[in-house]
Amino acid sequence: MAEPEFKATGVRIEKSLRSLTRAGQVKIHNGRLELLTSYGVEIDSAPVDAVQARKPWFAARDRARATLNGNRYVLDLGESGQDPEAAVRRFLEAVEAARGDGPE
Repeated sequence: MAEPEFKATGVRIEKSLRSLTRAGQVKIHNGRLELLTSYGVEIDSAPVDAVQARKPWFAARDRARATLNGNRYVLDLGESGQDPEAAVRRFLEAVEAARGDGPE
């Protein structure tokens, strides 16, 4: 099995101000974005072409927003020991690269 193009663990995933998991996973693999719980159970997934991902201007430095299947999720990508802005930047670049319209 091929390695995912992007994988982040320990991600807090929220939907409508409600925390779905405090230590989830975000993966981009085979052209799909997957949001998983800490146990590996799928919260939501969609092809990256149908995903909207961005950094809200008013959010904390370690947060990104992703819309999958009409559902808005807030992803807290601040992993311990890493620059939080770098984690968000890597996520957004991975989404763009998986679509084919970003940096290679």
